[in-house]
Amino acid sequence: MRKPSKPKAPFRPKAPATPRLPRGLPTKEELTAFVAAHGGDVGKREISRAFGLDGQDRIALKAMLRELADEGIVNRKRRRLHVPGALPAAVLAEIVERDEDGELIAQPIDWDSETHGEAPKILVKLARSTRIGGRPAGPAPTIGDRVLLRTEEIADAEGEVLHSGRVLKLIEKSKSQVLGIYRKAADGQDGRLVPVDKRNMGRELAIPPDQENGAQDGDLVSAEIMRHHAYGLPTAKVRERLGSVSTEKALSLIALHAHGIPHVFRREALAEAEVARPASMAHREDWRALPLITIDPPDAKDHDDAVHAVADEDPSNEGGYIVTVAIADVAYYVRPGTALDREALVRGNSVYFPDRVVPMLPERISNDLCSLRPLEDRPALAVRMVIGANGRKKSHSFHRIMMRSAAKLAYAQAQAAIEGRTDETTAPLLDEVIRPLYTAYALIKKARDAREPLELDLPERKVLLKANGTVDRIIVPDRLDAHRLIEECMILANVAAAETLEEKRTPLLYRVHDAPSLEKVSALREFLQTLDMKLPKVDVVRPAHFNTILAKFAETEFAPLVNQVILRSQAQAEYAHENYGHFGLHLRRYAHFTSPIRRYADLIVHRALIRALHLGPDGLPENANPEQLAEIAARISAAERRAMTAERETIDRLIAHHLAEQIGAVFKGRIAGVTKVGLFVALDDTGADGFVPAATLGLDYFRFDEARHALIGERTGETHQLGDRVEVRLVEAAPVAGALRFELLSDGHYVAGGGRPPRGRKGRGPAPTRRGPPRPGKRR
Repeated sequence: MRKPSKPKAPFRPKAPATPRLPRGLPTKEELTAFVAAHGGDVGKREISRAFGLDGQDRIALKAMLRELADEGIVNRKRRRLHVPGALPAAVLAEIVERDEDGELIAQPIDWDSETHGEAPKILVKLARSTRIGGRPAGPAPTIGDRVLLRTEEIADAEGEVLHSGRVLKLIEKSKSQVLGIYRKAADGQDGRLVPVDKRNMGRELAIPPDQENGAQDGDLVSAEIMRHHAYGLPTAKVRERLGSVSTEKALSLIALHAHGIPHVFRREALAEAEVARPASMAHREDWRALPLITIDPPDAKDHDDAVHAVADEDPSNEGGYIVTVAIADVAYYVRPGTALDREALVRGNSVYFPDRVVPMLPERISNDLCSLRPLEDRPALAVRMVIGANGRKKSHSFHRIMMRSAAKLAYAQAQAAIEGRTDETTAPLLDEVIRPLYTAYALIKKARDAREPLELDLPERKVLLKANGTVDRIIVPDRLDAHRLIEECMILANVAAAETLEEKRTPLLYRVHDAPSLEKVSALREFLQTLDMKLPKVDVVRPAHFNTILAKFAETEFAPLVNQVILRSQAQAEYAHENYGHFGLHLRRYAHFTSPIRRYADLIVHRALIRALHLGPDGLPENANPEQLAEIAARISAAERRAMTAERETIDRLIAHHLAEQIGAVFKGRIAGVTKVGLFVALDDTGADGFVPAATLGLDYFRFDEARHALIGERTGETHQLGDRVEVRLVEAAPVAGALRFELLSDGHYVAGGGRPPRGRKGRGPAPTRRGPPRPGKRR
């Protein structure tokens, strides 16, 4: 589907003027308006009831919905419908500005701008009373705050603002502090603070000489805004010197501040953690004799999952195994409504940087009381799963236990043991513990392969630091069977948790992953046609369809390109209180159960299991309702995306800092992104991403071909495509922004009918000045 040249709000028919709906088969406009008005929470049953349809009308309705889906006017999430680009009824948003009348304007935090264009603006409606969503309102929201809004379309709206939103809850207040680089001025003159947040770059603050707090030129500092002036720069004072920007440790601090990630625990949360005591045997089974083991990265500080496997002695399950997964019982220590619980919800998850970890819970909980240390008693929630000889789970049961880990192994250590290279820790465990785990994994893998989840090959880079905090090297760790063993055991446990809670009709948070949108599948189909490959036209696309494509290109030069394009066609996984399945794993129901130390969603699932199975008094509160879970799902999904962005940006800053002294050096890499304005190139040795502006590519005018993911010269046909191998020269490095700029040294390839290459031109030099303006309708 062709995108509009200028992002704008998607088509939204106005709802009928009165609440009364016409009886009988609706028009397409009435049907689309009805779907949009219900924020996506609507299916055929609700439509039929609302319009009084039965018999032949329902058959016609089904055909009409299929036509609307084919035209891209509505999308489907399983059996639910929504208008693409439409705002849901409840949305997590950030207040970004005031309009000319002084009204607050917000934009949704989670918005797919690539598919739907610019994020819509929402007029924020404040509660008239002193309460918000039934709770005391507290301070009024302002610019920079995050709020949960109940949205609706504005009747007869004009201009850019088409929606209004009533504040359900103030999620996070904006901080008055700014992180930036201090620039000292001449004696007696105000210094300057240059914010590191890209959104505030160019908006300098004045630092009076008596408010610099000992900051030196070039220091990374935290400053507090003191006052705004009608004219001139706002004034601020330095609160804390965080160090020189030349140190890597300062770079992760930039990410923490830029994304508002809480990294200092509140006093009351720390106090609760310090007074916590080891769990008792109340409501628990004694499983301390079972030789469960933990298998983790070698530098892991907390160990929240342990595994065990043994051959099933039941004659009816010949060749089968019993697999046990035990997870730290965080719910015992973090009770609903406590300071620890509130802190965990605000954080949503732990955040991992190369130089530090920002944990969801204080170390007293995460690294001590809940860490499954070897040969120490620890409380856990365990699931015992009976696996058939075909690898499929036959049954399962959950237990609240006291366990004692038999050993702590690293992935490479476990792999070495099964390959015959044991050590003093693994040798005694090989036959009775390690080998049965690998045998059980071989069975589970059969069922996994038959299920055909999405098989993307996307190596992950890891930054290793020296003792002084500087970058040592960037590696891509090997993927071992030990990694896969743990992953598959955790997936099985997560499925078991979702199945049990559904059976018990207990509220939970699902981990969901929607199927790719019709628009993205169509774009992928067009791209594959440029490689003489067809994606089957089917009513329901499945991971197996993508796997077939991936397998055909697996051993070719196009493999990285195809993996990247298929990845970009996928929706983003999230948390939701309603289930629409997990497309990537090809599972009908899935929940996160296995990491409550570092993910709040898992803690909710633990509490739900405790409540559903009557395993103690500290389960999910009885008054927990879908609206509350929807709010939690929105908050922790946003926190997850915040953490992913912060982690990625910090790695980019670290690598830019590492390469800052190599200006002029030549690197090999691959084109990792193509836009109208240039190319993004990922370097082979570091994985660093840098930008090549389209204006520097040479004599030709390069046109963006969205279907091919390429820039193509209009005169010569020279093509630079996603996945191409290239050679680049580093021109500029900006460590604080995490930005690299390259000059492309490689020639592109040429497409049929696209002209001819310019004569006598080898390699790349500085781009010559273009002659004349670009063609009408074209942009540089």
